[in-house]
Amino acid sequence: MSIFQKTQNVSQSNAVNKVIEIPICSIVPNPAQPRVIFDDYELSRLAVSIQQNGILQPLTVRRLENGISYELIAGERRLRACKLLNMSYVPCIIIEASTKDSAVLAVLENLQRADLNYMEEAYAIKNLIDYYGLTQEETAARLGIAQSTIANKLRLLKLTDEEKAMVLRFKLNERQARALLRLESGRRKGAIEHISANQLNTVQADRYIDELLAGKPKQVVKKKWSFKAVNLYINTFNKTIDAMKEAGINCEARRSKTEEFMEYVVKIPLR
Repeated sequence: MSIFQKTQNVSQSNAVNKVIEIPICSIVPNPAQPRVIFDDYELSRLAVSIQQNGILQPLTVRRLENGISYELIAGERRLRACKLLNMSYVPCIIIEASTKDSAVLAVLENLQRADLNYMEEAYAIKNLIDYYGLTQEETAARLGIAQSTIANKLRLLKLTDEEKAMVLRFKLNERQARALLRLESGRRKGAIEHISANQLNTVQADRYIDELLAGKPKQVVKKKWSFKAVNLYINTFNKTIDAMKEAGINCEARRSKTEEFMEYVVKIPLR
């Protein structure tokens, strides 16, 4: 038996700031949800943890005007993991919040938990500013962030969509991505590849861009695959197999290795 009360057993006036169970089908996404990338592997691991240990931290929602639906404020990953488990109810804390407050809280919760990559943070801040007509100063005050930090994050959006995708795919950090703006757009893709291939740190990347601007570009060195890099992918594959087994999927994996390649044969039961 659940230790939480279900919504049908709790009046609207008594539900605020209490942990109650709400039907998943009654929870709607937050239109200001800043997180747009959800790792399937991490979601599956979270689902296994919830299946074994339950939800340790309730979701946060607000009741909508129709009185029967709830807008999610915090807990998008937990909600998605519960849907993977085909759960009917999830524990939630209902708070009183306006539409604007809900949007700010959704962004703030993700920023505080470091759940977003820096591009998602930039888009989330821009959406708040555009949708609610806030100034950078007002946004900084609401989020508890320095106005200069807001401005720096928004500058990242000057990169093209392709460049934004590349800096994330090649794992450049925020300062490296922002430094690329010193270059004209046509030179940025090559710079991204060079910084990644040579594993330049932030200071080295700044120096490399200085050299490009001074007309002294270094030749791009294509990085060869290292055994360590290959092992990272092998370990990720092994973790995926382990996660399926933890979830009760009786899969079988056989591995064979030659001088030239590693071969995996995986059998996953459909029932």
